[in-house]
Amino acid sequence: MKVAVLGLGIMGSGMARQLVEKRFDVTVWNRDVAKTAALATLGARVARTPAQAAAGADMVIAMLANDEASRSVWLADQGALAAMGKDAVAIESSTLTVDWIRELAAAAKHRDIAFLDAPVTGSKAQAETGALSFLVGGPADLLERVRPALAAMGKSITHLGPTGSGALMKLINNFLCGVQVASLAEAMAMAERSGLDSHQAAAVLSGGSPGSPLVKMIAQRMLDRAYEPNFFIPLMAKDLSYARQTFARAGIELPSADAARARFIDAERAGMGQKDIAAIVELLRRGGQ
Repeated sequence: MKVAVLGLGIMGSGMARQLVEKRFDVTVWNRDVAKTAALATLGARVARTPAQAAAGADMVIAMLANDEASRSVWLADQGALAAMGKDAVAIESSTLTVDWIRELAAAAKHRDIAFLDAPVTGSKAQAETGALSFLVGGPADLLERVRPALAAMGKSITHLGPTGSGALMKLINNFLCGVQVASLAEAMAMAERSGLDSHQAAAVLSGGSPGSPLVKMIAQRMLDRAYEPNFFIPLMAKDLSYARQTFARAGIELPSADAARARFIDAERAGMGQKDIAAIVELLRRGGQ
């Protein structure tokens, strides 16, 4: 299977590496070509444009920052969709709005290109070890065609329903994650300001009812002040914004998402945009409100 990977950020680079190491025929594209060097060394071909990457591919998978980046990579001049063969499959794995996913699916259908939305849960470590979880929307038979490639990058593949179902589930997932991280930062700051031992406080929270896998992981990063990015702060703010819009259309307001998003925006404005989401605790440690 010839696979093109568009976008080599934290997630895309790990996914592409898994495909190369598992002997898929891989072509990569990234806006900053410097990020292609490591994969080229491993044997991936490097394309100059999304269109060049997509030409001749059996499967084209994108992992991009937002709706605007996705629209550009798929549909702009030298975009991937127009260069794909009729038997190829387009897969969008970015965290995007459901509206854009449906628009992109319609554009693919207009060109007789098969399409799946297949965002992932997991972060840097999971991308680098092939342990992502794929949330898939689209035809079940189409999923079976690309399952070998997805399985090379992930530990689980969940088919959620028609086009847009994967994107919707991913926004629900990231809404809950964003609120957890923001509330954890507030809880840790309260413990520290009150004179409690931060390690004891983190152990109680991680070991008790609040102790989701995310809370355990982020609490440790907050204790260690280890903010090498696994999930960039601005991307969580974006995801919460997309979730808010999506829920609102179903008649569900998200004040908790608004409050959490404000924490991530404040951290970005304070110069933490290139740090991990755990770093939002630092504003509260500094005396922020």
